[in-house]
Amino acid sequence: MLALDSLPLFRDLRPEERAAVRAVARERQFEAGQDIFREGDPGDGVYIVQAGQVEISGQLAPGQRRVFSRLGPGEIFGEMAILEHRPRSATATALVATTTWYLPRGELLTLVERSPGLALSLLQEMSRRLRDFNRQYLKEVLQAERLAVVGRFARSIVHDLKNPLNVIGLTADLAGMPDAPPALRSQARERIRKQVERITEMLNEILEFTQGPEVGMNLETRDYAAYLRALLEELRPELELKSVRLELASEPPAVAVRVDPRRLRRVFANLLHNAADAMPEGGRVTFRFRRQSGQVVTELEDTGPGVAPEIAERLFEPFATHGKAHGTGLGLSICRKIIEDHGGRIWLRQSPGRGAAFIFTLPEAPPASG
Repeated sequence: MLALDSLPLFRDLRPEERAAVRAVARERQFEAGQDIFREGDPGDGVYIVQAGQVEISGQLAPGQRRVFSRLGPGEIFGEMAILEHRPRSATATALVATTTWYLPRGELLTLVERSPGLALSLLQEMSRRLRDFNRQYLKEVLQAERLAVVGRFARSIVHDLKNPLNVIGLTADLAGMPDAPPALRSQARERIRKQVERITEMLNEILEFTQGPEVGMNLETRDYAAYLRALLEELRPELELKSVRLELASEPPAVAVRVDPRRLRRVFANLLHNAADAMPEGGRVTFRFRRQSGQVVTELEDTGPGVAPEIAERLFEPFATHGKAHGTGLGLSICRKIIEDHGGRIWLRQSPGRGAAFIFTLPEAPPASG
């Protein structure tokens, strides 16, 4: 049987990090034909095949089940449970007598927050699996249009994972230096934790978009100026790495708005990352604000080449592409849904010789009674 330390996933960790993984890993054994977990079960942990073989399958329609993959010793499955505490989306079955390591979600998340190296290894493994998933279904594009859509979703997810993975990689390198001071290591853990949260938000938004049901809004009354300034300070360092400057042409209004802070952050992140992708040599994003008829109007204009006329009219449709070599345009569809869920609207304005300007409105909060 394999030793846990010999797996590529853990091989490059420091001895104390590998010891921490061993401490939480639990050995589980399954008979041939036994389900390890089923679709709809809680996503409570991650499995690694120690010996044997595991089949991953899903039900596409009543009476129609498809095998997605077969996994052997050293391979991980159930990994999406690291990021989201949602029901399983597939069934894992032992094809022969199989032994696995099981890492509970709670203990593993604690280790991820403490270990930049482990966080990077896990996210790289998930990115690799998503790429494999994408390649598998792209082979069947000509056979079924629905599978082509699945492939494009997978490509979109991988694209969105690149930015936080790059941040985690750079941070892990800095924190892993032998002479890194404790303060730098602590800062690295916090930065990696935020990137893990960001990836979780991305995946939850995509699941929300694809699954379709109404998702409850966690609305809070916020001062828009204070919220926006804190958010831009959080996003600014990542954009500066791409030589993109953020400028305020007018001050954000200090007015109360009812927003879901997490979901609204996704709108700003999507728009700013799209702008950065459209300006590979660097550039500027200018913010403008105004109040109009009980609405706060926010405008973000970049110095890129603008949006091609043939795509402008369907820019907010799913899978419409704009300025990305590997994007699908799903991000702007999500932006529109979030803004509309807030009671606002979003649109594109183009002017000859200027970049793209995205504008959205948010209703001001009603005055407090009493």
